[in-house]
Amino acid sequence: MLKDMELALQRTGLQTAETNPVKKSRLKPWMLIIPPALFFLIFLIWPLLQIFALSFTDAQGAFAAGSYVKFFGSDVYLKVIATTFRVSLVVTLSCLILGYPVAYAMTVCSKKISCLLMIAVMIPFWTSLLVRTYAWMILLQTDGVVNSILKSLGLIHQPLALLHNEVGIYIGMTHILLPYMILSLYPVMKGIDRNMILASRTLGAGKAHTFFRIFVPLSMPGVSCGAIIVFVSSIGYYITPSLLGGTKNMMISQEIQVQINRLMNWPFASAISVILLIFTYVILFFSKKVMKVEKLW
Repeated sequence: MLKDMELALQRTGLQTAETNPVKKSRLKPWMLIIPPALFFLIFLIWPLLQIFALSFTDAQGAFAAGSYVKFFGSDVYLKVIATTFRVSLVVTLSCLILGYPVAYAMTVCSKKISCLLMIAVMIPFWTSLLVRTYAWMILLQTDGVVNSILKSLGLIHQPLALLHNEVGIYIGMTHILLPYMILSLYPVMKGIDRNMILASRTLGAGKAHTFFRIFVPLSMPGVSCGAIIVFVSSIGYYITPSLLGGTKNMMISQEIQVQINRLMNWPFASAISVILLIFTYVILFFSKKVMKVEKLW
């Protein structure tokens, strides 16, 4: 009797499923991109368009390109651009010189030491950028820790000027951006096939020859990636150059802040922002062509 009832229920369920098929969902896969696309348009594209439109106006709001003529026609602002690129280039080279040995050591040392080094690299990300910059202000001042140590060792007799100049900017920005270089180099170095290194050594090449002719060329994608990240990030830095460099070595981000907060010249500040954005995209475009980092794009 129970079996007959179960069979009847099963047949009833099958008939119901045939007569009332499950409706397919009307939600299409491409609809999932609508929320992030709206967020992107509202909070990025629209403000950029407003800044671009504002850069082509004058103080009365009329259409004018005087802000761009003023920027490229003045030696002062061209000097700001030159300072920005010089600082960014020096910081990028400093990060590469300091970060390459660290990333290489992380790939050849034991797993335990490699983990400790990775923790040391990641610790700065857990500290506020502003706090780290103020810490460097204390260390680099005339009576700071750095000058005191150099005096005690007898290396200097007068305090070195390490603050409110480009030296302070280089030190502070290198410390902040160095982890980005290391984290760009490490995965690439870790993925290099060690059999190629062994093959080179087997064929009679020395350690130095193998390192510079085999390992370094294979690590160039990481070098390119780290250099691009550090250089582009350096161009738009504001807090560290303002606190450690002062007003004598202004970068383009500092000039934008001056035009907005002190002079209230929004059209000119918008023009400088557009110029900075264009320079950034030009750098990214040529880096793709020159460095051949297709995997990054």
